[in-house]
Amino acid sequence: MATKKSSSSKPAAKTAKSKARAPKARGGAFRLDSLSVSLTVNDIAKSIVFYRDVLGFSVIQQWVMEGVVRGAELSLGGASIMIGQDDWKKGRNRKKGEALRFYFMTTQDLDVLAAMLKSRGLKLEQEPMTTEWGRHFAFSDPDGFHFTVAQEAKKKKKK
Repeated sequence: MATKKSSSSKPAAKTAKSKARAPKARGGAFRLDSLSVSLTVNDIAKSIVFYRDVLGFSVIQQWVMEGVVRGAELSLGGASIMIGQDDWKKGRNRKKGEALRFYFMTTQDLDVLAAMLKSRGLKLEQEPMTTEWGRHFAFSDPDGFHFTVAQEAKKKKKK
């Protein structure tokens, strides 16, 4: 029995989205349950105040050496950030946060959230705005690490 050939001799093109999909979970597949980041900061006390009092993170634990806080784990919802005091072995003028941006996803009203955070002293680098990627605003922490708080764009219903 003859097989019918496609009218095109070229293989079907894969979309960028299909390439980005993770392989289906298998016995030996790499799987993640969460992601935490660890940031080296210039002033641990100042950073704890920023993440706790301005953003609303809870301090889960602190690492103390010789009576001095050297690090902390902070948590807010599904986000976990660890911060550690810089030991200055790579120099005191080392820039932090360049070429790096963290995204917090939320379902909260971004205008209300931004106003609340600004009332706690947060300086926004970008006021809430809507783009093709959704609604978002941006800020940096005391060390220059960049953050975006975002909502995904609402998917349009097909007719």
